[in-house]
Amino acid sequence: MFRFFFIREPFRQAGRSLAVGAFLTGLFLIGFGLLVFILRDLFAFLAAAIFFAAGFSAIGYAVRVYWLTRQMDREHRAYRENVEIHFPDLWQ
Repeated sequence: MFRFFFIREPFRQAGRSLAVGAFLTGLFLIGFGLLVFILRDLFAFLAAAIFFAAGFSAIGYAVRVYWLTRQMDREHRAYRENVEIHFPDLWQ
């Protein structure tokens, strides 16, 4: 009673491509899950290494930002010779 009317060739080809893509994705996910199950120590080491590197990156970024803000403070407090500041007279 309920039928899909894939009469034209492009619809049939698109349906087959979708089915093949879903099948290959399923196989890839099963294979990756099996690989993680077998080599869990290796993946735990890789995850630890990524977090370790991210930690050092965050510390480096914090030090760089702190150093730049200290330099901006020094430049702001610096005395400059031959500098005149002009304020416009708004009441004229």
